[in-house]
Amino acid sequence: MKERDKFENSNTFEGIVSFRAVLSSILENKSDRKILKVYYDIEKSKKKPKEYSFLKAKSFEQGYTLGLVEKNVIDELTLGNSHGGLAFVCSDKSYPLLDLTAIQENGFYVMLDGIEDPYNFGYSLRSLYASGISGVILPQRNWLSAAGVVCRASAGASEQIDIFITLDDSFVNIFKNKGYKIVCADLDNSISMYDADLKKPLLLIVGGEKRGISSAVLQQADSIVRIEYGKDFPAALSAASASTVLGFEVYRQNR
Repeated sequence: MKERDKFENSNTFEGIVSFRAVLSSILENKSDRKILKVYYDIEKSKKKPKEYSFLKAKSFEQGYTLGLVEKNVIDELTLGNSHGGLAFVCSDKSYPLLDLTAIQENGFYVMLDGIEDPYNFGYSLRSLYASGISGVILPQRNWLSAAGVVCRASAGASEQIDIFITLDDSFVNIFKNKGYKIVCADLDNSISMYDADLKKPLLLIVGGEKRGISSAVLQQADSIVRIEYGKDFPAALSAASASTVLGFEVYRQNR
């Protein structure tokens, strides 16, 4: 098994789903990322001529080089063997700092802090995107450097979702100044998410498995919510699971 550390600072992506997500983000001017080099399995090019023709056509439009290689070359570039015969290298993507002008009038944003694994981070973005969020707020330290892994785990959502960076806890005041309700996911002094008012405009804050949410942020919350369990269970859900459950409860309340 390959060392994950190799991919924690990597812009090597894999799979046609990731490719289409990156390309769509570029074409919609959501991203300044560029596709630099595409590697395609030479055997796949014979079995999937339409897919290969698509990649070739886009190479002329986007200016990337397209190389036909043996499968083992792509295996070396990627994690596992679920790449579908496609790997590609991209440039970095810029993420804007959060400010008042970036926030929608009646949106639903989620602040994620402290997820300990790039796969879980990607899974969380996938679920949140599906739940209909307006955007994600992240601290400087996050898993966006592992762009390829996160894109794969999120089924491309990481390239489609609006992501903003915050340098400190001032993001809470920015949202308050926009008229947003601030809701934190925590246990102490909490109410059930089913009893909470999760109507938009809403900022939901989900802390990581180890650090949780800072006391300074908790003190500024309009409410603190917890996820009710169907059984007596002493452990907490992962941040990725918690954000998924809460994201869809917000969706339910705003249908």
